Amino acid sequence: MKEQQFHILDTYQNFEDYWSRTSSVTIEEQIHSWQTSYMNKYPELLEKQVQCYKNENMDWQEIARKVFPTFPVRLQLMRKARNNILNSYQAICKQASEKLGIDFGIILVVYVGIGCGAGWATKYDGKPAILLGLENIAEENWHTKTRLRGLISHEIGHLIHMKWRGEWGEAFEDKEKDPLFLLYSEGFAQRYEHLINEKETWHMAPDKEWLYWCIQNKSWLAEEFLSRLSSHNSVKDFFGSWFDIQGKKQAGYFLGHAFICELEKAYSLGEIALLRVEDIRQLALRYLNSASTN
Repeated sequence: MKEQQFHILDTYQNFEDYWSRTSSVTIEEQIHSWQTSYMNKYPELLEKQVQCYKNENMDWQEIARKVFPTFPVRLQLMRKARNNILNSYQAICKQASEKLGIDFGIILVVYVGIGCGAGWATKYDGKPAILLGLENIAEENWHTKTRLRGLISHEIGHLIHMKWRGEWGEAFEDKEKDPLFLLYSEGFAQRYEHLINEKETWHMAPDKEWLYWCIQNKSWLAEEFLSRLSSHNSVKDFFGSWFDIQGKKQAGYFLGHAFICELEKAYSLGEIALLRVEDIRQLALRYLNSASTN
């Protein structure tokens, strides 16, 4: 894949222009202006964020009232993240292309939103896309080139998965509402993050202790995941950046990666990518039950 097939839509200057006018007004005025002044230039980007919370039966404006007050303290990290993305995305994408032979174009959208995620693999303007939310990147301290390399590689992994399955954007995301499919898809993307970077990068890990804790508690994590399933409770504590399980954020990425590595003992990654949903559920349950007793 040629390097120029990776394009970037950088909305950050529009955000800076908006923020220079509204930083001293009320939160309600900031939210209104964010919607009508900044995001009005990117209606599809706005709709995706609004729909993100609508799908969770949440009011996006209520979330915005919690997110916007953090902008002043995170502004410097958002600027650093944006600059690091602009300076390094070509090299990351080139490496991914060389390693994996990607045969489709990707657009990277840099924006400041309402907390829908640091990275979001989807479609934008009809093209495979990675949405990079600077407010979440700053919140997680993923603004460094190393963290961003891992994050972007992870999202490229999702896009590769979508491409192979022929399920882009909402078609794929709908399947991720199933906790077992979510475990599988995030594990697959994490596996590809490591393949692209030729080492275990774990961009979501705040420190080395996180991975050690996950390894030591893998059986418990599997057992707890099964418990949530059996009681029909949410597994968002395993994945969401605003949630944690025993103080550890995003342990589900570790558990999903371990599941994919287990599948690789019997299948190629190409075969794993195309597993039927029924088989994914069966294999995931088998893995979780096995892991919880080891």
